[in-house]
Amino acid sequence: MLLIQALLLGVLAGLAQWDSRMFGQNMLDRALVTGPIVGLILGDVHTGIVMGASLELVWMGLVNIGGATPPDMVTGGILGTAFAILSGLDTETAVTLATPIAVLAQSLGIFARIINATFNHGADVYAEKGDYKGIEKLLWSGAGVFFLISFLPVFLGVYFGSDFVGQIVNMFPAKLLDGLRLSSGLLPALGIAILMRFIYDKTSAPYLFFGFVMSAFLGLSMLGVTILATAIAVVYYQASSNKGGA
Repeated sequence: MLLIQALLLGVLAGLAQWDSRMFGQNMLDRALVTGPIVGLILGDVHTGIVMGASLELVWMGLVNIGGATPPDMVTGGILGTAFAILSGLDTETAVTLATPIAVLAQSLGIFARIINATFNHGADVYAEKGDYKGIEKLLWSGAGVFFLISFLPVFLGVYFGSDFVGQIVNMFPAKLLDGLRLSSGLLPALGIAILMRFIYDKTSAPYLFFGFVMSAFLGLSMLGVTILATAIAVVYYQASSNKGGA
């Protein structure tokens, strides 16, 4: 059973790695999407949703721009969620564990780009010969490399590493685990701060503080703030569209 689950999670990781490269941007690589799917495969959708939302807060500011290689949130998110379910880790510890996994997997992304750079030279040779099938072969070879850099670590990590990770965590001193839980509370704030660097301006600032007041001082739940923010966004969009049409 674990072998099949590991294979399915590996395929999920590979397809998520392909998302923006082969299928267009469908957000399959985001933790908010992969988390529930991991939970469905492993039989704990609730933990998958919680982990997906928690990790999305950490990585919501990470985007692939040009040749930049950010931490691999696909591998880190899927393995972090899987370890939370299979090893019984609490959300805080699992989130803290997923972050270094994503950073380590980042090096595989760099390695994949180096390999793909060599394929470019081969494509030039095929182009000079007018060999379009050769170019297509190299295109799929490059896509296969990106598939494997997430499939292999996720498959191996889930199949061989879940019990091992659980044993290691149980060996940690209680004070160290407490420190990890506290530090994980700062990670969502870091993710939001990274995102705010891109979207914060004088126009959006009032909405940010309005949401903060509703949550911190009026006691409105996160779901309530989200629903109200969605309604405000729709009204603002409609008003802007009508103004532009006029």
